[in-house]
Amino acid sequence: MSTSVRAIPVAGRHSINAYLLLGRRPILVDAGVPGSGRKIVDGIAAHGVDPADLALIVLTHAHIDHFGAAAHVRRLTGAPIAAHRADLEPYRAGRAREPYLPTGPFGALLSRLPALHHTTQAVEPDLVLDGPHRLDDLGVAARIMPTPGHTAGSVSVLTDDGDLVAGDLIASSFLGSITGRPANPPFHDDRLANLASLRAMLALQPASLHVGHGGRLDPARVARWAEREQRRLDRLAARGRVRRRTEPLEAAG
Repeated sequence: MSTSVRAIPVAGRHSINAYLLLGRRPILVDAGVPGSGRKIVDGIAAHGVDPADLALIVLTHAHIDHFGAAAHVRRLTGAPIAAHRADLEPYRAGRAREPYLPTGPFGALLSRLPALHHTTQAVEPDLVLDGPHRLDDLGVAARIMPTPGHTAGSVSVLTDDGDLVAGDLIASSFLGSITGRPANPPFHDDRLANLASLRAMLALQPASLHVGHGGRLDPARVARWAEREQRRLDRLAARGRVRRRTEPLEAAG
């Protein structure tokens, strides 16, 4: 059973993406910013899919630009929502954990934007994930994989064809404005844990990476970036300069 991946732009050409996985039935990965529910559903229909046929909505993590319209999309499609247990608190509160922990100057600037501190409609996932989860019963040859670090409950989706829908595990530079160039997203709760999750996913030899911010990324180029980033973070950690959120993070499955 082959699965294809289709991007649904939520903001800009590549700035914020949701993704549609097409197998025997469709699955949506991520649900954009508050107010984008109708745009996402229209994007599903633009790929020739009846939104009422949607089998599942997978949320990669509890940041407002990834679950902002989740409750609305669920109402519009009737599809259940899957999300990881470790991010239940922000899903139920309708807002991300704060403060955001910037990965660099760009993130420090973005953290001041009011939109990042908005609330949205709270969402209670229908399927609460604790570890890897196969999607074959829902018509898609793929598995949800815990990839903690960006948030405690971050997940990615790896298809059997080798497409990794990675949420904010990695991004393109400047929120997708420089496509094809790997970079940290503006924030991580734990940069070292996130990098460990990224390298664990790369070890599974995906054919391509589809990210929440930016276009498709080449795994070989991401692997080279990850090697450099590991050396940089190791130096910072040795000087006690890697800030982490204190909640425990579960290991990538």
